[in-house]
Amino acid sequence: MNMFDYHSHSDMSSDGRDSIEDMVGAALAAGLDEYAITDHYDYDYKDPSIDFDLDVEGYCTTLAATAKRCDRDFPGLPGAGRPFRFVKGIELGMQLGEPNLRNLKVVSSCDFDFVVASVHCAWDCAVDIPAYHERRDPETAARDYYDYTLKCLEEYDDFDVLGHINFIDRFTRIVPDEDVVWDSVDSVIKKLVEMGKGMEVNTKIFRVLEGRHSTPTLRMLKRYVELGGETVTTGADAHRVSEVGAGLREAEELMRAAGLRYIASFRNREVKYVPL
Repeated sequence: MNMFDYHSHSDMSSDGRDSIEDMVGAALAAGLDEYAITDHYDYDYKDPSIDFDLDVEGYCTTLAATAKRCDRDFPGLPGAGRPFRFVKGIELGMQLGEPNLRNLKVVSSCDFDFVVASVHCAWDCAVDIPAYHERRDPETAARDYYDYTLKCLEEYDDFDVLGHINFIDRFTRIVPDEDVVWDSVDSVIKKLVEMGKGMEVNTKIFRVLEGRHSTPTLRMLKRYVELGGETVTTGADAHRVSEVGAGLREAEELMRAAGLRYIASFRNREVKYVPL
């Protein structure tokens, strides 16, 4: 198995706990082949208790220095005969209007290898706080989330992979029946394939929700493949060293069940397909 973790956060994100150096150390200890730091840039995040702004210049400088050090110091994993590669990434929070315009500027200001774009806020509210759900039943909360995601995709396209497509499932009181919201979900998947963008298998949901519920669900991932999508990354969405690389084997099982034979690898925003 190729161990690629393309979603994680250091203490340069407001919600990260550990330094980039320590996160990379955890990636090496976990035997990862490729590891991306994708700290948050989410301008005007709709929860006043947290600030997802980012010192972009300082972040990019740190990423470049880390990549250089990894290339120099870790030319091969013990016994593996292949290099460990550090991937310079970022997670953009998509929101309509000014935030998406700022995302364009951030992406153009740095030499990223990989850009994951996610929707954490919808209709002027963060979806992980009670305010989003107070006037919505779980089905409406989910449908509104997917509909907003589609509008963001129609407005913004400078990214490589959509992060945690069913992020909303972490926060609804009850995960709604997929059939009820499928038309909205399917519209997002069709748009991703039309745009030539990737989908992420995000393993954090295995740590958040009990059972085999996944991000994306198997049905979502199968639909992406059925429509011709082939760019799929895996990411633990780690916010501390203990979470780096978690759930990657389960992610591979999900990808195989969906009919995928390759995992996506990125350098300089160019994708390469590596056999599972």
